[in-house]
Amino acid sequence: MVNVAVMGAGSWGTTLAKVFADGGNSVTLWARRTKLAQTISQTHENPDYLPGIRLPEAISAVDDAPAALASADIVVFAVPSQTMRQNLTEWASHLRPDSTLVSISKGIEAQTHMRMSEIIAEVTGASNERIAVLSGPNLAREIAEEQPAATVIACENENRAKLVQAACATNYLRPYTNTDVIGCEIGGATKNVIALACGMAAGQGLGENTIATLITRGLAEITRLGLSLGADQRTFSGLAGLGDLVATCSSPLSRNRTFGHALGQGATIEEAKAATKGQVAEGVASSRSIFQLGQAQGVDLPITQAVHAVCHGDLKVAEVIAALMGRSKKSE
Repeated sequence: MVNVAVMGAGSWGTTLAKVFADGGNSVTLWARRTKLAQTISQTHENPDYLPGIRLPEAISAVDDAPAALASADIVVFAVPSQTMRQNLTEWASHLRPDSTLVSISKGIEAQTHMRMSEIIAEVTGASNERIAVLSGPNLAREIAEEQPAATVIACENENRAKLVQAACATNYLRPYTNTDVIGCEIGGATKNVIALACGMAAGQGLGENTIATLITRGLAEITRLGLSLGADQRTFSGLAGLGDLVATCSSPLSRNRTFGHALGQGATIEEAKAATKGQVAEGVASSRSIFQLGQAQGVDLPITQAVHAVCHGDLKVAEVIAALMGRSKKSE
């Protein structure tokens, strides 16, 4: 048994708090809002993000970040990617020098184009051997309902990965280890952008052939970008690559697919935000940073470019679909 602090009480953070508690650990769940922390503590439910899911009594919910971090052997950062740096700046001095730091946020920082593990290292001063990422086909609601699933714990230090693996192993979640942090993070960030594209296509009334094409060609551009950054190609055919991509692009539980679906039906960005009920669709911000990262790396990312043009430009969904179909012909 280890002490785990989960910093962020959204749907995925709350679900992982449940997973770690079900794995036999002592878990502190930090919520930014005092009222939500009190509600979770009193009712053992997070009504804002996981209504109807009973949370283990081993979870203690607090709004005091230093208290949550004080005795944590494993710290899980469950905040949106674009606020990761700000939160870490507030928390860094309270982290134990030997704790394992785990990112579950999937995105690329807007200004720096840094991955989450790179931000953690820069802000906290922790070595790469202390930093892990968790990724895979992990739709929060399904795992909270204890539907069987798998995930990947990636860390340069395999023993650290195994520590987290042991702590979050349950009879409904099977964790695997990996040492390819870059591949897992690039797969996790870019799949959100491809899911937006799939949602847009579905919102336009397009069918399974279109979605399958977007997933397959999306995987191709994810792999190109990952390899340019030093990732292992094998990662992209595994849980943190293809597995995460398929789940996020296909499920109505996916925030990014839901957001894209609203855009495909003609909604504005603000109206699409309402469709996701206040939860963050990471792919919207990441479409810009990933598009810019691709440009810097000299990597062709046509689907990402199309999503970026809708979310941050003035093109309509129908226009970018036509542009994608009109691209020059080439060998697969």
